[in-house]
Amino acid sequence: MLTGHDVRTAYEMGWDTLTNGKLLDAVQAAGFDIFVTSDQRLKSQQNLAGRKIAVVALGSNHWDTIKADPARVIAACAGAGEGAYIVVPYPKPPRRRRTPPTSVES
Repeated sequence: MLTGHDVRTAYEMGWDTLTNGKLLDAVQAAGFDIFVTSDQRLKSQQNLAGRKIAVVALGSNHWDTIKADPARVIAACAGAGEGAYIVVPYPKPPRRRRTPPTSVES
């Protein structure tokens, strides 16, 4: 989806147990330019001033919704500079309809 970018997950990098501040430190130390997350609370929890990385926060963690419109993420990454925090809005995913149990008559 992000052609021309080296994309890794926190799990792949062994960072899946790191919390926000330490995770951002690890991302920056590894030389990444952009951190893409679905954690929209990150901005209020972390000060990005002085960071060399940008944070792109997705408005959804529903992969089918994001995959259906990747242009939003691509545009946000293209416009992201050092210390930037960009929110990429996405509509809420459709709710799954629960099917009522079938009744059996005897």
